[in-house]
Amino acid sequence: MDWRTPVMDYCERQSSAFWAEPANALSNFAFVIAAASAFLLWRRRGGADYPALALIVVTASVGVGSFIFHTIATRGAMLLDVIPIALFIYGYFLLALRRYFRLSIVLATAVTLAFAALSFFATTVDALNGSVGYLPALAALAIFAALLWTSRGQRETGRTLAAAALIFAFSLVFRTIDRAICPAFPLGAHVLWHMLNACVLWLLLRAAIFAGPRPDDQASPIQNAKEPTAA
Repeated sequence: MDWRTPVMDYCERQSSAFWAEPANALSNFAFVIAAASAFLLWRRRGGADYPALALIVVTASVGVGSFIFHTIATRGAMLLDVIPIALFIYGYFLLALRRYFRLSIVLATAVTLAFAALSFFATTVDALNGSVGYLPALAALAIFAALLWTSRGQRETGRTLAAAALIFAFSLVFRTIDRAICPAFPLGAHVLWHMLNACVLWLLLRAAIFAGPRPDDQASPIQNAKEPTAA
């Protein structure tokens, strides 16, 4: 495989020029904005949730990697697009199993690996303009949302994940119809895939941060020793 082979998969790109996809390229800054906003929230919540911080960094890298891909537009540059996305999906899946459902690290890792294998198989199905590979992630998000919505104390997290799942479903529609609408709308719909997905990642990060630990969740032993006992 020649990693320098141009990728001409989107309506907006009509040549191999660097700036042939300005809308698709610039819309990736939505991911950077989502990451920056999540980082500010992370700081306000104590700045001690390092798994969430890792996902925030990955979110920023999604935007940067996709920007490079939609400008350089080669098979090699595509790796900078798909790898950060995969890292976020599997990283968040693992975090959700641990943080929301309290699975052990061994069981959560095993389930995540099984999910990754299923997702990889889905990417081999040539249908829906390549969107089939994202259907396992959508299904997992919907299932997580449903389970959390009915769980005592986690209903708000469930609602946030449900909103993310709904937006993700719409974004997949726009990704799927991109090439089909080229004759009527040369700009295509891929730009909406980027912008809606940035909203999805922001909602997921927000849910993870609010469900995560905070430095003041537990008082230090010295503070506990000074607290008066109840009469």
